[in-house]
Amino acid sequence: MDYKRSVTMDPSGFVLLSDYVPGIVQEIRYFSTYNFIGDRIDGYEEPVALLTKEAARALKAVAGEVNAQGYRLKIFDAYRPACAVRHFVLWGIEDLDLRMKPYFYPGLEKQELFKEGYIAKMSSHSRGSAIDLTLLDMRTGKELDMGSPFDLFDEVSHPSSKKVTDEQYENRMFLQKAMVRNGFLPLECEWWHFVLDGEPSPDTYFEFPVSSEYLKR
Repeated sequence: MDYKRSVTMDPSGFVLLSDYVPGIVQEIRYFSTYNFIGDRIDGYEEPVALLTKEAARALKAVAGEVNAQGYRLKIFDAYRPACAVRHFVLWGIEDLDLRMKPYFYPGLEKQELFKEGYIAKMSSHSRGSAIDLTLLDMRTGKELDMGSPFDLFDEVSHPSSKKVTDEQYENRMFLQKAMVRNGFLPLECEWWHFVLDGEPSPDTYFEFPVSSEYLKR
């Protein structure tokens, strides 16, 4: 694939996720400094989730299903600009900063994060139909216990890991089954990551910033 010919700034197929799925909770980690790098990531101008219209419609169906069972969706990341992925790659290659290692990759060296599949040099998030999320219990307002936190790059975060309790595994499978029933595909090394099956832009990587204002242009 020719990376340069596959990148576009056109946001016309994207929507603000909160417009499609009212009631979602958003904790966009790469807008904050609480992430595996420790800085706000390039391209994140607002703490909002953007997705393709097709992925947003499918996620609305997921939200309806889990809401009926007492849960809400909590979003950590959705569309991720290609410049953000370049930020990840340059950090992995050139940056000697290890300040977030104890929290996000305690058992791996930075270079292993790419080899093990936790960080991609070209991310499905940049195609606009990938989502990182978990579930909140409406009664308690707390996240379901999934056995590991978002972006913990470790074997325990694999959906099928045997290092979690039965309850934690069931929570993962509850989320996964709801996502799969509504058209998403899971990732084998991260319980929180899903991509829309039949995504509308499988060969296109988008560069525009994470910004609700940009969608209005």
